[in-house]
Amino acid sequence: MTCYINASGALCALGNDIPSIRANLFAGTSPGMFATDEYSAGRELVLGQVVDADLPSLAHLPLQLRSRNNALLLAALAQIRPQFDALAAGVSKQRIAVILGTSTSGISDGEAAIMAYDQHGALPGSFHISQQELGSPATLLAAELGVTGPAYCISTACTSGAKAMAAGARLIEHGLADIVIAGGADSLSHFTVAGFSAIDSVAPGLCQPSSANRHGINLGEAAVLFVLSRQSAAVRVAGWGESSDAHHISAPAPDGRGAKAAVTQALERAGLAAGAIGYANLHGTATPQNDAMENQVVAALLPGVPASSTKPLTGHCLGSAGSLEALFCWLVLTDTEHRLPPHLWDGVQDPALPVLPLVEHGTHAKVSAAISNSFAFGGNNIAVVLAT
Repeated sequence: MTCYINASGALCALGNDIPSIRANLFAGTSPGMFATDEYSAGRELVLGQVVDADLPSLAHLPLQLRSRNNALLLAALAQIRPQFDALAAGVSKQRIAVILGTSTSGISDGEAAIMAYDQHGALPGSFHISQQELGSPATLLAAELGVTGPAYCISTACTSGAKAMAAGARLIEHGLADIVIAGGADSLSHFTVAGFSAIDSVAPGLCQPSSANRHGINLGEAAVLFVLSRQSAAVRVAGWGESSDAHHISAPAPDGRGAKAAVTQALERAGLAAGAIGYANLHGTATPQNDAMENQVVAALLPGVPASSTKPLTGHCLGSAGSLEALFCWLVLTDTEHRLPPHLWDGVQDPALPVLPLVEHGTHAKVSAAISNSFAFGGNNIAVVLAT
């Protein structure tokens, strides 16, 4: 049984709809990547922000579902709603599932409420503590669509959005759902910026994946949604592999054993040899340990495959990163000009890392299968293969 991607919608630093994201991704330009101290008072950091988005009103929702994170999701939902409605016609609401990845949910709304409390001695009437619940995004979309199938969120840090896609594909594969809305949403907050700053993982400028000068990540935000079903479409979820290092709370196993297992399983499930992969989207955080581990794994398992990290264009979008970068693979597979996303960096090769065929700006290649890697805190790993 095959799982196809019937529609996609997204907002991120590259743009607020699929055409804008497509154009900016392949051009290597990102209107939402710039330095700001909005989330780090007195210290400017480069962040990947959703800018100039006309986010939908939340006034029709119960108070507990009103958050900026959910507004981003509703904006992404509007982009796929026509295709969803057509596909869902005649399908039982119990056979439609919602599976999303997130790590922030509505925490930024909680931050604003606490700031108001400090100033005025009371929480604002617009705040409900349930806005911060990790399950809120899935509850929102299920309610908005009126569906009653499984609806839940996965929160496994940077793998969350990709794991939501794999979980949705499993439901379809095993006949437990006919349609799945899968993806992820994470919005910027003081909490995440301060947290990554506290462990010295935030770059002082634009991140430099694979470079000898890499010094950490840029954080970002995004909302991404896919409509998955058995209905034939241009791209299918061909395979996935999941593993856990059980090595360290934040650092990956240096030998890459968990990442190797995830990539190997994904290729096996897809029934593809490494040579069939035409593009690899790297997790590519630009942290010293991630890049050292991942470059080793990719060089060994995907030799010669054109690769790039797109995080200098979007920031690291945490719980939505895996779904966003799977979207980029979908864009590669559906691009009529056969363009590949460029790897933006200073070009200073780290002599300690294997040399990868990093995509240069303007590279074209006809691709029939692509892989996206996501590696998270706790040694949580996933690789997703999309194919035509």
